[in-house]
Amino acid sequence: MADINTDIKDLSQEDAATEIAALQADLKQWAREYYENDAPSVEDSVYDVAYNRLEALEAAFPALVTADSITQQVGGREVKSDLPKVAHPVPMLSLGDVFSFEELADWMATTQKSFHEPLAYNAELKIDGLAISLVYENGSLVQASTRGDGSIGEDVTANVRQIKRIPKKLNEPLTVEVRGEVYMPKAAFVTLNEERERDGLPTFANPRNAAAGSLRQLDAKITKQRQLDAFLYFAVDAENVLGVTTQAELLARMAELGLPTNPTNAVVSSEADVEAYITNQTATRDDLAYGIDGIVVKVNNLAYHEELGNTVKVPRWAIAYKFPPEEALTVVRDIEWTVGRTGAVTPTAVMDPVQLAGTTVSRASLHNPTYLEAKGIRIGDTVTLHKAGDIIPEIGQVILKQRPADSIEYSMPLGCPACGQELVHVDGEVALRCINPFCPAQVQESLTHFASRDAMNIDGLGPKIVAQLLDKKMVDQVSDLYRLTFEQLLTLDKFGEVSANKLLTAIENSKANSVERLLFGLGIRNVGAKAAKTIAAKFVTLDAIAHATAEEISELPGMGLIIGHSIAQYFDTDHAQELVRDFESLGVNTRYTQAVEVATDTVFSGKRVVLTGKLELFSRSDATAWLEAQGATVSGSVSKKTDLLIAGADAGSKLTKAQELGIEIWSESQLRDSMESK
Repeated sequence: MADINTDIKDLSQEDAATEIAALQADLKQWAREYYENDAPSVEDSVYDVAYNRLEALEAAFPALVTADSITQQVGGREVKSDLPKVAHPVPMLSLGDVFSFEELADWMATTQKSFHEPLAYNAELKIDGLAISLVYENGSLVQASTRGDGSIGEDVTANVRQIKRIPKKLNEPLTVEVRGEVYMPKAAFVTLNEERERDGLPTFANPRNAAAGSLRQLDAKITKQRQLDAFLYFAVDAENVLGVTTQAELLARMAELGLPTNPTNAVVSSEADVEAYITNQTATRDDLAYGIDGIVVKVNNLAYHEELGNTVKVPRWAIAYKFPPEEALTVVRDIEWTVGRTGAVTPTAVMDPVQLAGTTVSRASLHNPTYLEAKGIRIGDTVTLHKAGDIIPEIGQVILKQRPADSIEYSMPLGCPACGQELVHVDGEVALRCINPFCPAQVQESLTHFASRDAMNIDGLGPKIVAQLLDKKMVDQVSDLYRLTFEQLLTLDKFGEVSANKLLTAIENSKANSVERLLFGLGIRNVGAKAAKTIAAKFVTLDAIAHATAEEISELPGMGLIIGHSIAQYFDTDHAQELVRDFESLGVNTRYTQAVEVATDTVFSGKRVVLTGKLELFSRSDATAWLEAQGATVSGSVSKKTDLLIAGADAGSKLTKAQELGIEIWSESQLRDSMESK
């Protein structure tokens, strides 16, 4: 994690850019783990601290804000799994967070400034689960979908039908979209993990991730076995569809329809009332049958929700108060270092085991050398340990009064723990890195990443098989995978003719992948799957990418010099150039196979376009693809840089903002006419 201790006002723009890049990398990785993989590596409080630091940096240095910043996105960046995708006509937003009564009071005061009469609020438990959308037509459940990235989610209708408390039919024949949270009860979570442990399967980190993994099953029978439950708390256009005027009335009305709602909500009108509600619910949270990680406070009057509007990712009419993490004391006995795919060497504290949030904890990530130095941790120190939400723990602070008299400052390692090569700080990064491309630990991680789903998608080539291949010296680098033989694979543990042929087929099939998968699979720092596709679409071949300058890459939408330099530096090595030639000689596709010719002489060329509202004549994805083919850049938010807004039905705050800024506005039919004229 980036250093968050330097006062922002003391940072130069260059220093801020470096820290922002590091924070973006950490946060995007953690978001992928949380939203896409259902396997977080850090607890919420760690993510929240880093995210808040990034927001503060972007506020202080607005020129460094990019369209692909995680602060501009909702939920997971990518929509995971093989489940069908569902567009959300009304985006599913996240909630803003506060972490103290003081911050909550500030939010209430700021919200109140927009109104003359005193506001009332509805306080509700923040369920630790997975956001869900349910669409009922004439009272029948026709579609259920996850939030995904806020605009596109996953179709989980078949699985949601297995949740007993979600009705397949409402008590009235209404057409309505309702939203809420799917969760796994505590008892079901314990049972599931016990079963998985018995079967030798990895256990889930917490009930939220267990719920997400269960809801995303391709086999609905598995979902049924997982005993999921749900609470609903929102309805699209509730005033008109359900005839209610407040959030409290909405919950009561939803209960009348047979939808599961949480009965613990309370209407509050003062800071003291809110604080009392939070205090009471905090005291009894451990007695609940389900997990909660905070309290949600919403403006009660629904009419005010539209008036307050939302930012690009959070509503202004609601806020989440997050519970402080549980803490325990323990002693640090050792600090171990591990090497990741990109050469980053990460420290981990090994501690006396303690009970925390119902589990035994003996290890905690220390993230990077700067973080370790900032904490001032020494071997033998007594430290506080917290573990919010039953996730992987984090050291809070050193109890200096209990430091042994003979303790000495911890010395950072000079050499890589895997290969012994000298460790370095690259480009002023906080992380120590091993820059030996043949470091066995890096090769192991690189090969595993190369074969992963979002990269070359080589089914069956997981970490254990990669480890065997390396141990038997069958591979040294990713291109060697395409030299493996049937006879070699037969020597691997538990490999017979069927499994050997299956893996060889998967490897052979991967040769046909479009080059963006190959580029992402190389594991170049700062280059995610989306960036790889953008770059591949522009340069078409791997050889052209390898010879592109950092400046040429940085000019592409959402890229910037950090990504440009990462790619240019990677390919500016003999090893990388040899790898490109190796792929070509082995028959691995090195071209972009989804290329669409982009026009340069249309009315949309070079223009920044925003789509808003419900599109009825074509899908949002089709409209976006067509506009991009016409040379436009399609953005998700309205700003002074926006050239054109295309407004569909029920357009809201984006339309209002565009009108205020004097931006040209088209109807959906105008866009259709433009399409048909081409």
